[in-house]
Amino acid sequence: MSRDRILVIDANPLEGASLRAALFERGFDAVEASTADGAIALVPTFGPGAVLADATLPGCDGAAMVERLRAVRSDASVVVSTPPDRIDAAVAAMRAGAESYLVRPLDPAQTVIVVEKALERRRLRSDRAALRERVRERAAIVGTSPELTALVEVLRRVAPTKATVLVQGEVGAGKAHVAQALHEGSPRRDHPFVRVNCAARSEALLEAELFGHEAGAFGDSEQRRPGRLEEADGGTLYLDEVGRLPASVQVRLLRVLQQGELERVGGRETIRVDVRVVAGTQRDLAEEIRAGTFRDDLYYRLNVVSLALPPLRARKSDIPALIAHLLATSPAAAAKRITGVTPGALSALFGYDWPGNVRELASVVERAVAVARGTELAAEDLSPVLQGGGAEDAGVMALIPGASLFEIEREAILRTLEQVGGSTARAAEILGVSVRKIQYRLKEYRTGGAPHDAAIIALDLPRR
Repeated sequence: MSRDRILVIDANPLEGASLRAALFERGFDAVEASTADGAIALVPTFGPGAVLADATLPGCDGAAMVERLRAVRSDASVVVSTPPDRIDAAVAAMRAGAESYLVRPLDPAQTVIVVEKALERRRLRSDRAALRERVRERAAIVGTSPELTALVEVLRRVAPTKATVLVQGEVGAGKAHVAQALHEGSPRRDHPFVRVNCAARSEALLEAELFGHEAGAFGDSEQRRPGRLEEADGGTLYLDEVGRLPASVQVRLLRVLQQGELERVGGRETIRVDVRVVAGTQRDLAEEIRAGTFRDDLYYRLNVVSLALPPLRARKSDIPALIAHLLATSPAAAAKRITGVTPGALSALFGYDWPGNVRELASVVERAVAVARGTELAAEDLSPVLQGGGAEDAGVMALIPGASLFEIEREAILRTLEQVGGSTARAAEILGVSVRKIQYRLKEYRTGGAPHDAAIIALDLPRR
């Protein structure tokens, strides 16, 4: 295991050597320098994770030292030290980017503790940066088809603004990816991105999740709990399936959009929030307004900018790029050194109509990677529904002539589960129903007697 590296800069060589020895005893790899120029010369080859710098070096005060260090190693944590009568030098160094300061004379044990904390903060910064990069990879909008290129161009112009955005598209088309991309392209990117599924909660639970609640608002609520809108303050709130919002929640959300304020459930305090709202829907909200289930004033507030996400079947030319992205970001593919697909597999992928869109493609690739034997995904690695040559004869929603509604629903559920490897969560997303309904139907099929060809029931695939 490599040891953390510390650069000690001290005008007093004896004190520098003493600090180096104390750091070495605690398991650090440390070097010292007595001048600014000497220290800067060491940085490229030594690569310190933290620097302990004298803020009163001759010819180079603490602020100047920090700036020079940042120029050659921007990610290093800097701690400065100063005599009691030169606190001003420490303050100037902190303004320039130093993380903390120590007052001389230095206690070696205390100095080591401060350096350890500085290194821990550096690790946290690195972890956050890595997480953000992974989020950006997952949120990438991949493809060069004319349909997608036009959408991305609008997205780039809209992202830096405060405009509310309504993203319309089928299940699995990538609405959440568009919302994430809007967030990452905005000045809010360093603040929270919060996602709420409006279809996954009862009215009371959704209201409490969005707006929070005070202690005692519910029978078992002993503590105050801030809502997701407060959590997203300064950032972006993505409302997935906004068309499923209950009427009471629509009224409260409209107030947030109009006035930037809310009250928790069971509370009277007015709370200000600065949140950009991005809403996603697979429903025709104009039709919902005509049906009286969605407020027209809320619709106009949400639909400041409308982005229509094309289904995958309308942009099949993007399939190779999507597969390349999925393989490049898959640890399983990297472990098996899978880098592409065979022509036969690609032909099968192009011949399918993708009712589950990009999400379904991701599941197909994940399954193929799991069973693949070579360094390319072959046709035999694909789900059986793709090997049959397309959605017309094996699609998830293929109708059965003369069948009852119950039989059609059963066929849709079973075939979707087969496509997604038995994942009830993914099947529910593709079909636009709750996981509970899928599980209830499976139990019903088992107890009521499933047909002999319902192999997925007989296999008793695990729930996920």
